Amino acid sequence: MDQRTDGTGPTDPPQPDVERMDAFAQNLMRLCGEGARVMSAVAERTKSEGPYSVATEMSEALKALGEVAKQWVSEPAKLAEAQRDLMQSYSELWARSMRRWLGEKVDPVIAPDPTDNRFSDPEWTDNQLFDFWKQAYLLTARWAEGLTEKTEGIDEQTRHKAMFHLEQMLSAISPSNFPVTNPVVVRTTLESNAENLVQGMQHLAEDLARSPDILRISQTDYSAFEVGHNLATTPGKVVFENDILQLIQYQPTTEQVYERPLLIVPPWINKYYVLDLVPQKSLIKWAVDQGFTVFVISWVNPDQRLARKTFEDYMREGILAALEVVNRQLSLHYVNLLGYCVGGTLLSATLAYLANKGDDRIASATLLTTQVDFTSAGDLMVFIDEAQLSALNEMMSEQGYLDGSRMSAVFNMLRPRDLIWPYVVNNYLLGKKPLPFDLLYWNSDSARLPALNHAFYLREFYQLNKLSRGEMTLAGEKLDLKKVTIPIYQLACRDDHIAPAASVFLGSRLFGGPVRFVVAGSGHIAGVINPPAKHKYQYWTGPSANTLAEWLGQATEMPGSWWPDWATWLAGLSGEKVPARDPTHGRYRPLEDAPGSYVKVRT
Repeated sequence: MDQRTDGTGPTDPPQPDVERMDAFAQNLMRLCGEGARVMSAVAERTKSEGPYSVATEMSEALKALGEVAKQWVSEPAKLAEAQRDLMQSYSELWARSMRRWLGEKVDPVIAPDPTDNRFSDPEWTDNQLFDFWKQAYLLTARWAEGLTEKTEGIDEQTRHKAMFHLEQMLSAISPSNFPVTNPVVVRTTLESNAENLVQGMQHLAEDLARSPDILRISQTDYSAFEVGHNLATTPGKVVFENDILQLIQYQPTTEQVYERPLLIVPPWINKYYVLDLVPQKSLIKWAVDQGFTVFVISWVNPDQRLARKTFEDYMREGILAALEVVNRQLSLHYVNLLGYCVGGTLLSATLAYLANKGDDRIASATLLTTQVDFTSAGDLMVFIDEAQLSALNEMMSEQGYLDGSRMSAVFNMLRPRDLIWPYVVNNYLLGKKPLPFDLLYWNSDSARLPALNHAFYLREFYQLNKLSRGEMTLAGEKLDLKKVTIPIYQLACRDDHIAPAASVFLGSRLFGGPVRFVVAGSGHIAGVINPPAKHKYQYWTGPSANTLAEWLGQATEMPGSWWPDWATWLAGLSGEKVPARDPTHGRYRPLEDAPGSYVKVRT
């Protein structure tokens, strides 16, 4: 019998919370049922995997990491020294942890980067056990990365592949990704009687059900957005369409506009409305408000019927067809063009083609995060070798296209710590629904890629780098970027994982005319979609240089968005002001309201 603390006599021992224990047990039973359903779905999915699958990617990873292991095994003395360094780090961690458990205040052996949100919860530091797991993981990751970087006897391509696949593995095994070693998940599980794990398993089942191919992890609340309702709402008209595009002309918002219009060529890998998200983030709306007459290409979301469409078709039936419509719609010869990502690569090839033909209709070009020299193309090169291209071509030949979810998965793998595992933890371990985020909704709204076009792009640009070498032939013309002498505004993004700034810089030196090279803060999307009103990030301008490092050393940092700098540059190349053009009064009568129907087709 326990004594009362007030000394008045004995009291009964505390009783267990029977209701909570019962709820916990029932949730565990529900978790088993949901888990069985998920495992069945995963098993069925595995049976239908094609030649380009998770298994093939694992094979590529093991091959690259195996080369690293082979080199270290061949030098046992160096391997023993490396292993000794790791053991010493573990010993130091253990010693400091023991001292801390005994009440002594000690500094950590290793601390996460301040930007590493995986370990932001205070308990990762305050709780000695979780702090130990965190530091042990960080020590192991640092050791493995250093070991791979220092490996001798392998070529740089193999090292690059090994580092990429190692990053995938290290991101996956972080203690933050497991329910027992993540303090937030442990705390939530106890507080909710494991309801979070049941909800998480249901979320996983829902994601599997909406994933026709590889798993699409929900990154946002899809019910919060609708294209044409609260995304892509800038008023305009579809004035032309063919098999591969709809052309949108936007309604002016100023009484006068610059004489020369702007035609935007977005990437066909994703949908154009990344440039027209909510009104506050819309580059298209902002450009219209600055007095530019704006047209944009909305690419079709192709199916097997368009499997034979080539890169040349996207030039002829895409850019050149749209250019012709703009010429006729406004009865003007000169047009300014803007290309984003692969849209900019297509535009660059088109500029070289038109230069050969003596066609001078394009007055200037803006290239956003655009590569034309793929020597330093970054982590995407991991997926570009003969074996993987052959497997990819085999899969595309069966369907006639590459499903957009595969490209989305590849882009997410470039930043797994930010774009994959936080959503695994939030959705499946914490059982939460992701928050609404317009940019991530767009990111999930992927588009299919025609087989022939995509195969040409990967082989001719990424693998063989023909455009930069002057070896590419398109529509019977050998392309030479030095013949492109029009003014170009070239934007790179400092933290871009898709079109690295170093790669964009190399390409900027290949054109034959004046290039205004600008670097924006942040990455491939956030660096571009950076409206002035947000006062985020920064950009740099500078004189010409031989290397990006040299350029950055001389560059001037400017606060805020690069948009006003670009608008000033473009205005100087856009002629005098003229009365605004109503898209309903041109030679081409409207077919439907913006954003049109092509952009609404989902995969």
